[in-house]
Amino acid sequence: MAANCIAKKPVVCLSFLYQKKGLNYQLSTLLSSLSDFGRHTMAMARPFLLTSRVSTLRRVQIVHSFLFSSVCRRGQPSPPSTSFSLPSESPPAATKVPFAASAHGRTWQDPYHWMRKTADPDFIDHLRRENTYAAGFMVDTEQLQRTLVREMRSRLPAKVSTPPERWGPWLYYQYIPEGKEYPVLCRRSEASDSGFVNKLLCFASGHSERKEQILLDWNEIAEQYGYVHVGACRVSPDHNFIAYTVDVNGSEQFLLRIKDLGDGSIVQRSEVEGVVSLAWARDGRTLFYTVSDENQRPYRVLCTEVGSDGTNDMPVYTENDSSFCVDITSTKDGKFITVYVIDAAYPLDGLDRICKRMPGVQVFVEHHYDSFYILTNAPLSENKESSSVRSYYLITCKVEHIHLPDLQRIIVPSEDVSFHDMDIFNQHLVLSVSKNSLPTMCSIKLPIQDQSSSLQKRLDVEDLNPWYFPVPTDLCSIAPGSNHDFMSSVYRVVLSSPVMPDVIVDYNMSEQTFSIVHQEEIKSADTHEHLVSECSEVKNDKNFIGVERWEDFSSKYYCERKQVISHDGIKVPLTIMYSRNAWKKGESPGLLHGYGAYGEAMDTSWCSDRLSLLDRGWVMAFADVRGGGDSSWHESGTGLTKPNSIHDFLSCASFLIDKGYVHNGQLGATGTSAGGLLVGAAINMKTDLFCAAILKVPFLDVCNSLMDPSLSLTILDYEEFGNPHIEKQFECIRSYSPYDNIPRAACLPSVLVTASYNDSRQTALITLPFSSLPVCWMNTNANMV
Repeated sequence: MAANCIAKKPVVCLSFLYQKKGLNYQLSTLLSSLSDFGRHTMAMARPFLLTSRVSTLRRVQIVHSFLFSSVCRRGQPSPPSTSFSLPSESPPAATKVPFAASAHGRTWQDPYHWMRKTADPDFIDHLRRENTYAAGFMVDTEQLQRTLVREMRSRLPAKVSTPPERWGPWLYYQYIPEGKEYPVLCRRSEASDSGFVNKLLCFASGHSERKEQILLDWNEIAEQYGYVHVGACRVSPDHNFIAYTVDVNGSEQFLLRIKDLGDGSIVQRSEVEGVVSLAWARDGRTLFYTVSDENQRPYRVLCTEVGSDGTNDMPVYTENDSSFCVDITSTKDGKFITVYVIDAAYPLDGLDRICKRMPGVQVFVEHHYDSFYILTNAPLSENKESSSVRSYYLITCKVEHIHLPDLQRIIVPSEDVSFHDMDIFNQHLVLSVSKNSLPTMCSIKLPIQDQSSSLQKRLDVEDLNPWYFPVPTDLCSIAPGSNHDFMSSVYRVVLSSPVMPDVIVDYNMSEQTFSIVHQEEIKSADTHEHLVSECSEVKNDKNFIGVERWEDFSSKYYCERKQVISHDGIKVPLTIMYSRNAWKKGESPGLLHGYGAYGEAMDTSWCSDRLSLLDRGWVMAFADVRGGGDSSWHESGTGLTKPNSIHDFLSCASFLIDKGYVHNGQLGATGTSAGGLLVGAAINMKTDLFCAAILKVPFLDVCNSLMDPSLSLTILDYEEFGNPHIEKQFECIRSYSPYDNIPRAACLPSVLVTASYNDSRQTALITLPFSSLPVCWMNTNANMV
């Protein structure tokens, strides 16, 4: 569930729910948007951001542990030789205007309701005063901030690029030019080392061998408009056109652009705003796209022809139910467009529905020769309501048998495995899975052979002899690369862990071997030399090809995963990281990260910026609270069970202090978007547990926001947080909504809140330390208390 800054902020598309990943991962992930990888992720997820080196560093605001304490000391001992000054002026006091809100027979006062009118001059003036106060509050950290920025910048590689990846007769890759902020998408012909056929194809298309061709330069767009955000990006099946969406003013109203890769010109057509997803038909000239309504909900599919002026683009499908959004993509082999199912060879011949719509059910479709492969969580039992938590499984069937259940084969995960996503190739099916609660991937040879003389209707995945990709450690995250080429037998991924820089690995599924393509290099902030690292052991090392090994920094930084008992006895995964040299038991400061929504697992991949804190003795921890993760973990932290997420986070925080990882009184918390809800609610429930918090574009006024269906994405969020128009769900939301539950007679931690005035979801720009009562909470409606 996702979607996606201010002039000269390089937002290239992927999500502000995530911390900054390694640069090679960022570019690899962006490159994947060229085709339809990731097509199994809903278009209306939360926004992903790809930022360049410079802008990422400009936004960094990290301070030494002694600043993580409010003016109210709570009687906690202060670290030695620490002091800071407060601004001479008091925190700005927001104007109160009487307003009575009511629901389900209850009435309450909301004196900051007027701030919903974000164009109000009084509101804008208040924001200016808040930012002035924040600048004064942080003024004595400016030298430290410059030091940290210098350290973080020095660790970045001089050259940022992705290894070339083959797709048809081309090698596609990206890089950030020296002195520039934004990436450039390029390709070159593989003809010189790929045989006569590819040489002939290259010659026929008019491109010379090995010559680099720039397909899309974000820097040119930014120089023209002062801002650039590229959303969807799709190369046509014949590699002759590239269709992409671009936002040039920060409004998130993406415009459709089509570029002719033969002469480099932009195809002239009328402007279409609010475009979200794209899919090419097989002819390479017919393009399907979705547009959003006034609430940013993708609701309509249209079809256009390259060369048309766009005025007569044909509507294909309209979703009239405001609780649903519509996405469009193509199968990996390019033979079907999936919104329902459209034959990509005959795109105007109408739609064929795969299955009947059911609440909470998702269906993802791939095609392999004459068969569909369908990943779904539709109920398997006759009793459709037998379980509120539905696990994913696979259905395979002939195309002509799509509506004949008796002729379909079902593939279910084994007891210790759960399915999350799939990809498909000429000879292999790739499954993204959790095995023993740890993320991994496996490949299965295609076509799937019958295990007996008669067709078995139901198979266990282990019956298909899956090859699980070897990884160096259980702490690894594993993210798919772009993998455009349907005919390839090699699957590219990015491996990463809190102590291992991003590694791009190619897994040869036919030979069941793997090779390292590239690993991000990290330099020491002090000496500009490469940090000392060591080789990681890996299971099935006989499968290794090449001389290099993946390297990590486990000898310098310790990382472990603990299981923390929550309020109801459930075990919550907690990843803990610290320096072996700088950490001091019971004395170190710590920062706990949380998110816990939309089924997104915590991002614990490598981030070199963390080293600046770790080397100063900080503990970095990541709580995988309910609401994130796989189906059952997600469902147990949504709607009426959302409080579980908050209790999980509090349990993890207490664990860090009780076990001596972090000093009592030196624990901070941070969360972004829905993670801000998590942290804000946790602060309200236990005001003395955290000494400070950082909330980035937080969702804090949950109840009021969800009560207003005119706000962007509100109705779509009912599935995640509940519908407050239903009394029972209202009471639950009201019980934890941070804006509605700020304690009036408690000493609260200092809080830094950041948001964007021009963000259509977070409609105010504010940088706000919460040093004393009255405390101000910022949310999507720009309401405060």
